[in-house]
Amino acid sequence: MNHPASRVPYTSYDPTRHLLLTPQDDEAPARVARLRALGIGESPLPAFDEFARKLARTTRAPYSMVNFIDERRQYFAGLYTPDQDRAVELGPAPASAQPGRVMDRDHGYCPHVIVRRKALVLEDVCDYPRFAGNPVVDEIGIRSYLGAPLIDRTGMALGTVCVVDLEPRPWGREGLETIKAMAAELVEQIHSMEAQHTDAP
Repeated sequence: MNHPASRVPYTSYDPTRHLLLTPQDDEAPARVARLRALGIGESPLPAFDEFARKLARTTRAPYSMVNFIDERRQYFAGLYTPDQDRAVELGPAPASAQPGRVMDRDHGYCPHVIVRRKALVLEDVCDYPRFAGNPVVDEIGIRSYLGAPLIDRTGMALGTVCVVDLEPRPWGREGLETIKAMAAELVEQIHSMEAQHTDAP
């Protein structure tokens, strides 16, 4: 019997490569409601930016994100770039959004992570035909990705933590275990934030 993950439907594709790229995300509406209840996704959070810095230092990656995904877009509530004080332009952002914090859902690999509900290690994205055709490869130059889902106490996959590099990276088993541990750490931080909000008068 096939594992359910092997039957994930894909709705977007690159017609020039004939490869399906972006997974269908049926959980998105419920996730948006959960994120709204947590107060996440409308603006950057200093705690998440600091976590992104910590993640970048731990993995020695130049770019790191705490990413929350709705039906249309990805929002980097936490972002670390080599410049630190200036967000990298990762995609078109509406005028009301802080530059560099928003990316179309068809870009990047976090939508795969959140639907699969498991970590994804791409040491060189060009080694994987499904992922090599992603717009972030040609438009941004991303060559390596490491990401894990943020699954909270309700079982909801809220978003992801991830790092990317412009060069191939041998993340290996150590990288996989690191990103999974960092995701679990951030989930506990989110639970603490939720408890504080609930206890507030």
